[in-house]
Amino acid sequence: MFITGVGTAAPATRYTQTQCHEALQGAPQYARLDRRSRARLQGLLLRDNGIDTRALALSPLADAFDATPDVLHQRFARNAPLLAQQAAEEALREAGCAAREIDGVIVSTCTGYLCPGLTSYVIERLGLRHDVVALDLVGQGCGASLPNLRTAEALLSARRCGKVLSICVEICSAAFYIDDDPGVLVSLCLFGDGAGAAVLDREPVSGRVCPEWKAAGSLTDPAGRDTLRFEQRHGMLRNILTPEVPTLAAEYAARVLDGVLGEAGVRRETIGAWIWHAGGRKVLEALQRRIGLDPADLECSAGVLREYGNVSSACVYFVLKAMLQRRAQPGWWWMSSFGAGFSCHGALLEVAA
Repeated sequence: MFITGVGTAAPATRYTQTQCHEALQGAPQYARLDRRSRARLQGLLLRDNGIDTRALALSPLADAFDATPDVLHQRFARNAPLLAQQAAEEALREAGCAAREIDGVIVSTCTGYLCPGLTSYVIERLGLRHDVVALDLVGQGCGASLPNLRTAEALLSARRCGKVLSICVEICSAAFYIDDDPGVLVSLCLFGDGAGAAVLDREPVSGRVCPEWKAAGSLTDPAGRDTLRFEQRHGMLRNILTPEVPTLAAEYAARVLDGVLGEAGVRRETIGAWIWHAGGRKVLEALQRRIGLDPADLECSAGVLREYGNVSSACVYFVLKAMLQRRAQPGWWWMSSFGAGFSCHGALLEVAA
């Protein structure tokens, strides 16, 4: 399987962390927070936490605090199809692929629910054929990109499809919640909205850099389910994010990396480009320590985090696009995502010289 085109999309409304703090201070929920929570928000938003700006489907920003189930659902329903369309259109352009050439479309999300799912809206908006294989994947959180891509690989390998469109889209602002729980407050300051897409093919496109998917692996540990997940409260999604997440992410990422490279017979020191889910500054620091990476190995992930925040499952597409734009050296590349479950996924890519 070859990745022949990559696209990303984010809302046009972008806010600095300082703007987010100013808006929070005017929110009715802010007055109900205890002193420790207010200090935590100030530290997260006004000190350097690796994020400068976030793109949010909010205009004005104060809309974030109109947190009722109907409002949040409408925010997802209005913005998720649009961002999925925009990311997909860019991926199709990069691949030089017409919409009607697509045989399968796979859409992953965890920040909202529609029935019929987002594939129905993508088929309509892009003008895909009505006989495409359409799969909606849910519940995989920030790690969903690689399971999505592995599903595309299965369809291509089984020759059920010739070209597959992979999309991850998250409207994290449709799951913002404010209370005194530290994990909820960290989530409020960390996540942004965005979509990523890729066109997958059994053959590369001539004259383009098309990473080839060579091997992949996953680990899912249900015992870690409560470290990172969504729950429903008062009819709204509420993120559970615990302090153990950076350490868990780094540990599982190292295990997946060693397992896949071992089976492929590839040495870690031969990896020339690293595409990490930018889960947060502490996550990237934990990966650097556990895997023994140089700061340069995390530059693309850190750059995406600084510009967009954590865009959940869409993040890996943003980092891959940045790496392709940098024209990183050919050879072995490593891609990894992790999230709810607790789950971690990795893939070995090869880029031709």
